[in-house]
Amino acid sequence: MPEEKKLKLAILDMYENAPNEGMRCIKAIAQAHADFIDWKVFDVRHKNEVPSHEYDIYISSGGPGSPFDGEGKAWESKFFTLLDKLWAHNANGHSKKKYMFGICHSFQLMSRHFELGNVCKRKSTAFGVFPIQKTEVAKHDRFFRNLPDPYYVVDSRDWQMIEPDLDKLAALKANVLAVEKRRDHVPLPRAVMAMSLGEYFYMTQFHPEADAEGMLRLFARPEKRDHIVQNHGDWKLDEMIRNLSDSEKLPLTHKEVIPSFLRSSINALRMS
Repeated sequence: MPEEKKLKLAILDMYENAPNEGMRCIKAIAQAHADFIDWKVFDVRHKNEVPSHEYDIYISSGGPGSPFDGEGKAWESKFFTLLDKLWAHNANGHSKKKYMFGICHSFQLMSRHFELGNVCKRKSTAFGVFPIQKTEVAKHDRFFRNLPDPYYVVDSRDWQMIEPDLDKLAALKANVLAVEKRRDHVPLPRAVMAMSLGEYFYMTQFHPEADAEGMLRLFARPEKRDHIVQNHGDWKLDEMIRNLSDSEKLPLTHKEVIPSFLRSSINALRMS
């Protein structure tokens, strides 16, 4: 029997050359599936590298700055064109679908492009390990149903998507899968934290790729600890280390979301 050809995964690096843990985590998850996929990184914002629509699976990372920073720039136009080509491919009856997973900054860009809701600046920075709540739809979703409610995520952003456009969601067969934890003392809209767009596009406004071990190593660096204490207080550092050290919190999210998305995508593509 001839060896089955590997599928192709494109990893879109949206970090604009900023230091980060996200790309390390995404690469590690991809490499864990290397028996079935070949993967390549594209430096989107820093080097204007955007993959063609010929890849099978796409994972687009988080990144710094505003989701409006790319307006008028070539990389954003290319990224939005790619989204349109992947969406059109899936709508045109092809047996082999295109799979996309967008993380944080990419979530906000995709929300802008598909006009899913109000993408705006937060009143204050969200930074830490927080619980978020599943919707009823998520309790039956293949990638989120095995997570508890609430479940814990790494959240790091100054922007958000709130007030989803229900008519637009219905037209795209999109579902909200998670929202920020309810806070009765905060009279502000709760941000959307995870969504599906049809069957083949998923996106989260949190960082499902983040692993506890890597985050703990990061916070062990004196310069990082000092930055967190200076900007968020020593209580925030202690809280994050406590949550990261709890095996029932972040590790479940890290093991479940993107690995499940990759396994499911690989299996579907190999059978199509």
